[in-house]
Amino acid sequence: MIKSLFISNYALIHELSVEFSNGLVIITGETGAGKSIIIDALGLILGERASTEVVRTGTDKAVVEGIFQTAGNVRLSIPLEESGIEPADELIIRREVSAKGQSRCFINDSPVTLTLQKHVGELLVDLHGQHEHQSLLRVETHISMLDEFGGLGRMVGEFHEAFKKLQELADKLHELRLREQQLREKKEFYEFQIREINAVAPEPTEEERHERDLRILENAEKLYETTNSLYEVLYEGDRSIHDLLVLVRNRLHDLIEIDTRFHDAAGESSSAVAIVSELAKFIQGYNAGVEFNPERLDELRTRLGRLSMLKKKYGGSVDSIIDYREKIRQEVALAENFDAIIQQLSGELEEVRAECAARAQRLSAKRHEIARKIDHAIVAELAKLGIQNAQFTTHITQKEAPEDGRSDGMANPHRVRQGKHSVCLNPRGYDEVEFYISTNLGEEEKPLAKVASGGEVSRIMLALKTILAKSDRLPVLIFDEIDAGVSGRIAQTVGLSLKSLSSFHQVIAITHLPQIAGLADCHFAVYKSKHGSRTTTTMRKLSLEERIHEVATLMSGAEVTTAGMEGAKELMGLK
Repeated sequence: MIKSLFISNYALIHELSVEFSNGLVIITGETGAGKSIIIDALGLILGERASTEVVRTGTDKAVVEGIFQTAGNVRLSIPLEESGIEPADELIIRREVSAKGQSRCFINDSPVTLTLQKHVGELLVDLHGQHEHQSLLRVETHISMLDEFGGLGRMVGEFHEAFKKLQELADKLHELRLREQQLREKKEFYEFQIREINAVAPEPTEEERHERDLRILENAEKLYETTNSLYEVLYEGDRSIHDLLVLVRNRLHDLIEIDTRFHDAAGESSSAVAIVSELAKFIQGYNAGVEFNPERLDELRTRLGRLSMLKKKYGGSVDSIIDYREKIRQEVALAENFDAIIQQLSGELEEVRAECAARAQRLSAKRHEIARKIDHAIVAELAKLGIQNAQFTTHITQKEAPEDGRSDGMANPHRVRQGKHSVCLNPRGYDEVEFYISTNLGEEEKPLAKVASGGEVSRIMLALKTILAKSDRLPVLIFDEIDAGVSGRIAQTVGLSLKSLSSFHQVIAITHLPQIAGLADCHFAVYKSKHGSRTTTTMRKLSLEERIHEVATLMSGAEVTTAGMEGAKELMGLK
């Protein structure tokens, strides 16, 4: 639901802030007061196109902000999360239009694209009347409405999973067909490359190991001479470090006899002697093992040279060479077994296509059954709303699939048999659904999307919404011009339909009829006022007494009598 709406410097509105309630929200006001301006401003945060003309004269920018309660609207989660916006129980949607023509969109204070804002708006609000934001007039929504009304969500979901698998298999086969000739042409070249790599037979860690061994062999003389001199200094020489430390240790032990405080120092000197002895032993052993091996040196240089040659050709590292060899090995195996793989995938595709066809057939049968119920119910509802002799038909058709195959020689994977005909599968089965209507006796039915706009359209929308109310997940419905061409008993019926609909949705309706206004759960009045040389449109929530007076005004005109007030109370169910 819309919790609140803030409008600043939009057309005739200087600054307006209102809070809405659940149920039936009524907006009234004299012709020209600016009711449509408020609806237009609301359309701005629902993603409608903006013009600099909406910016109030003398100001820099227009701002419209709406706070929506979105708890439980799971359909919002995907587009919000994909845009990096954390879904919450409340959504703040803001639109700014500058006098220079720049437009900025925000959701929960995060900048977003107009496309995302429009998509989110379509998941929150359905606006009927003079405006284009009308989901029931978009043909692509008709099939989902029928499915939701009939509770076919599970069946549609199961079909869609099978359809996705069919599409994945078809794409894989298509890709293989496109690659077949290319692979056959490259097979010989790949085989040559595999032989070239196998001739060297690189191993994952050998390069690092060989480079270490090469470095040691190339520096064998230096290693021998340096370790030999170190051993002399540490142990073998006339005044070696080892001998000097032994002398120090012995003298410290002598001093302990005089002063026991030398005990720790004597212990540390013994440790130093042991450390130097171990170090000298390691260096002596290393020196004895230094290898002078010109043949091994040449062997390592040759091996590393061959690896370097492969690295330049196949990826820059030994790991890249090994990965590339595995990749082209799989390509060669594919080329050698192409026919068998194609046959296997084709068999899998045919099995999944048969499953899709069976599921689509069951869905179509259910839809035809549900469509008849919808058609009868909507005709009855239209009669209540004053559109007598209406005809309403849910057309369920299928798109015929061409007989010829695709350019890659593969048959159309979405083509299935339905009786004597071949039809195309789509993500919801093989049906295409469109609502048709005729509102006058003897008039041919036409697509709902092409009917005339105005009050008649709004009543058709109201009838559809009343029938589909429990299944339609859009939380907010806005009706503009719902009462055009309506009066008397029909007006009362329209009001009661709106009231009933408000049990499932927040319904906002602009009306001039007291029969509708009297049923409000929340009533706002829109009016113009002058401040100096400027005209301003304002909107405020009416108290109970003001509501009675407003309904009485709608009943009797500007001169409100006591009888008119009593009649308004009766109409509102207050007496």
